[in-house]
Amino acid sequence: MEDSERELVVNELFEIVREISVFPECKNTSKKLYSNLLRRVKLLSPLFEELKDSEVLIDEDEIRGLGCLKVGLEAAKNLLRSVNEGSKLFQALQKDNIVKHFHDVTEQIEQALGEISYDKLNISEEVHEQIELVHAQFRRAKERSDSPDVQLYMDLYSAQNEKDPDPAILKRLSEKLQLKTINDLKKESLALHEMVISSGGDPGDWLEEMSVLLKKLKDSVLAENTGAETSENEKVFMRSRSPVIPDDFRCPISLELMKDPVIVSTGQTYERTCIQKWLDAGHKTCPKTQQTLSHTALTPNYVLKSLIAQWCESNGIELPKNQGSCKNKNSINSVPDRDRAGIEALLQKLSHGNPEEQRAAAGEFRLLAKRNADNRVCIADAGVIPLLVELLSSPDNRTQEHAVTALLNLSINETNKGNIVNAGAIPDIVEVLKSGSMEARENAAATLFSLSVVDEYKVAIGAAGAIPALIDLLCQGSPRGKKDAATAIFNLSIYQGNKVRAVRAGIVVPLMRLLKDAGGGMVDEALAIMAILASHHEGKTAIGLAEPIPALIDVMRTGSPRNRENAAAVLWSLCTGDVQRLKTLKDLGAEEALKELSENGTDRAKRKAGNLLELMQRKAEPDAEDSP
Repeated sequence: MEDSERELVVNELFEIVREISVFPECKNTSKKLYSNLLRRVKLLSPLFEELKDSEVLIDEDEIRGLGCLKVGLEAAKNLLRSVNEGSKLFQALQKDNIVKHFHDVTEQIEQALGEISYDKLNISEEVHEQIELVHAQFRRAKERSDSPDVQLYMDLYSAQNEKDPDPAILKRLSEKLQLKTINDLKKESLALHEMVISSGGDPGDWLEEMSVLLKKLKDSVLAENTGAETSENEKVFMRSRSPVIPDDFRCPISLELMKDPVIVSTGQTYERTCIQKWLDAGHKTCPKTQQTLSHTALTPNYVLKSLIAQWCESNGIELPKNQGSCKNKNSINSVPDRDRAGIEALLQKLSHGNPEEQRAAAGEFRLLAKRNADNRVCIADAGVIPLLVELLSSPDNRTQEHAVTALLNLSINETNKGNIVNAGAIPDIVEVLKSGSMEARENAAATLFSLSVVDEYKVAIGAAGAIPALIDLLCQGSPRGKKDAATAIFNLSIYQGNKVRAVRAGIVVPLMRLLKDAGGGMVDEALAIMAILASHHEGKTAIGLAEPIPALIDVMRTGSPRNRENAAAVLWSLCTGDVQRLKTLKDLGAEEALKELSENGTDRAKRKAGNLLELMQRKAEPDAEDSP
């Protein structure tokens, strides 16, 4: 290898690292990823300094390895620059994609470092040791996943979906995104403008969302600055006004501020007493969406409850209080005498009884936990949960069914979710899901859904191997079992890593089968899962290979409003950047359905349909014009 070629590669590597080394500190939502990559790249600097001063010839294999490293470091430089200089809002809204870019660059550099034989480079022992250390750091970073910023996601969701978001949420976002001053907001506006230009005028459907969000943040910053100059009389007047309750804080049934918000199986939130009355009256549907409820379990919406509490506090409103909760062992006295005596007696049977007595006790706990909230708290306080977890491994099917169903009923309480997970239940519940009776498998799936409401448990459940077993239940279960499996898969797939697990476990084929079986009653669930998977690159690829476009067009023509919306969302993911699929869409006559959806669909459906029509017009028409 000629000396000039060696010198060229080494000098280029030296310059890339030198440029990266002077990059400023990053303060946006990607700060941790940015800082870690920057630090690791800077630690490579001594290697290139020694090679630059060395006269030793480098053979062709090492030149090739250094060339691969140069490609990886160039990618790192471009990523770091775009994160530091680009739109902070875009990075927050596209956090999962940003994380993936960092992972890809890390993997690229790690592979390149592994292809170089450092013994042939004649570098000092100290530098050799440092490079091995850096290589190990890149290797570990490649295998780690970045934990999601749940608070950021919640705040972004509220800011995007509420007409008048809580000022406290906007202030928190301003600080998190480093958009605290008018000057910061001007820079952000310019960054958005640059993104539109660099995208060739086709920025996708994110621009509208970002523009609206930027305006809300700007109004918040202006109001805060103006507020500092408000006279004392004006402040007194403002405090005396009754605050307007945000729509999302009102129960859709009573239209009153919610005190105990709960989530039904369709994902809608209601005041507990209101929805319970609705269910007790024999209704089987969601009042807001009219969808059939897959189950009647009510899951506390702790995120919304916390936001309501923050809003009440910031507006001087007395915080809503829950009544009747049993907080500790002493409060078992608040439970009716019959149930209290039952809990004490059953505990003895569960811990010291023979197998028949244990089975009967587990069945009684199942019923008691279903009866009311006080029982659920007091059963847990009595120490029953670890004993029920032990019974999940019972060879007796009925005992196993009772145990997993009792845990399902107990998991309705937030504290109990943590108690169940801390008792080591997740692997045992997954085992029941794999090999239990059909009833036990169904209730195991429902239990995993209930636990997965807590974000950190989504990760643990996915890691325990639940998703392949849920997919198996989705394929082979009873109608109720399929519903439970689909609900759990959807909720778990909110976490990015579980999307990959679901796709690699082969979920797309059964989803397509359910989508095409209109009489099977699972079209809603199949489309909802498909829409969330399509947002991930592996999901998009797998769905595309299943050739879903004809089925999705049929749904857009004849489906429910929510299904038409999800069908359009999947098509948007598949067709963005793919001229051939856009042509297929046009050839199959989708334009009429898209036009109708853009006029009469939900807000999201209108946006997706309109974007697809624009893409079809922009990408497909030139092909027609070029035809003879």
